[in-house]
Amino acid sequence: MQVTIDLATFIKEILQRFGIEDPLALQISTAVIIFVLSLVAGWIVYHIFEHYFTKWVKKTKTTLDDEIIKNIKKPIYFLVILIGFYYGIDQLYALDDYSTILTQIFTIVEIILAAFIVTRVINVFVSWYGEKNKQKKQIDNRILNIFKKFIQGIVYLIALLFILNAFNIDLSGVVIGVGVGGIAIAFALQSILSDAFSIYFDKPFEVGDFIVIGNQSGTVTKIGMKSTRLQLLQGEEMIISNREITSGSVRNYRKMTKRRVEFTIRVNPNTPLEKLKKIPKLIKKTIQKVDSTKFDMVHFIEIGSFSFNFEIVYYINTGDYLEYLNIHEKVNFALKEGFDKENIEFAFQARSQLPK
Repeated sequence: MQVTIDLATFIKEILQRFGIEDPLALQISTAVIIFVLSLVAGWIVYHIFEHYFTKWVKKTKTTLDDEIIKNIKKPIYFLVILIGFYYGIDQLYALDDYSTILTQIFTIVEIILAAFIVTRVINVFVSWYGEKNKQKKQIDNRILNIFKKFIQGIVYLIALLFILNAFNIDLSGVVIGVGVGGIAIAFALQSILSDAFSIYFDKPFEVGDFIVIGNQSGTVTKIGMKSTRLQLLQGEEMIISNREITSGSVRNYRKMTKRRVEFTIRVNPNTPLEKLKKIPKLIKKTIQKVDSTKFDMVHFIEIGSFSFNFEIVYYINTGDYLEYLNIHEKVNFALKEGFDKENIEFAFQARSQLPK
């Protein structure tokens, strides 16, 4: 590097003015001074990151830049020192016979350190994305980790190619081998990763959602790389493959902003007309008193063989299934209490008499 060469020449000229003429002493002194200057430069860089960049990023709304600065300041400090150390020993002519191997070694270390800095930045971005979407605690961390390691693998693979190039190795065969191996791995992991990433990025459901898949319905308890676990209404746990989920249809009740509730009340057929006419107003008034409900309609729809049937519809401002059950339970209790006050009896299905 021209700047380093000029700096070394300048240092030697200064040393010669102070009476140091011995070639070996000049080389050693120049090497030590360059290394010390690299330490000072590294300290200045670290000080700038610590006292200026860190304070500046704290004023921003996001924590992303804070984490990036926190994760790269030390590696950059060591990178500056490494460069100074390399150009320091480069002044020692006694090591000229080993200059090629030393250059290759330092190049390898620099490439690895640069790749390490890039991967740390990638880790920050992936973690930030997970926290931003509040998925880190809701979706199996293996999805994030595999995505993170996949990108890191690409970075280190590129670093390996740079290292091989430093040793003047023909990369044509290596690139072909990497390409074939990558294709094989991609085919092997295609179904697993595509299903997992589809669930992660498309977000058809999250942990805690009540969903219906085919004939099964339950609450999502865990989302893994290959399968998802549901706590069914019957109580047991069902493990279903992500492939089956992504290839079929999923009904997610958590996504509902409100739920339409429709049900039928059957009244005793001996109920007099006067009381039948009171029932619609009684039902409407009762439902309106229950919190989180919005009454829609009630109609006397059918004179059945064993009952008078009323159809009721109301809405609740939630899609949560358990909350719906709790609210509908309150409605049923309130209707039973209101019917009892009016001495209105519910109808029961007639049972055939068994022969004695």
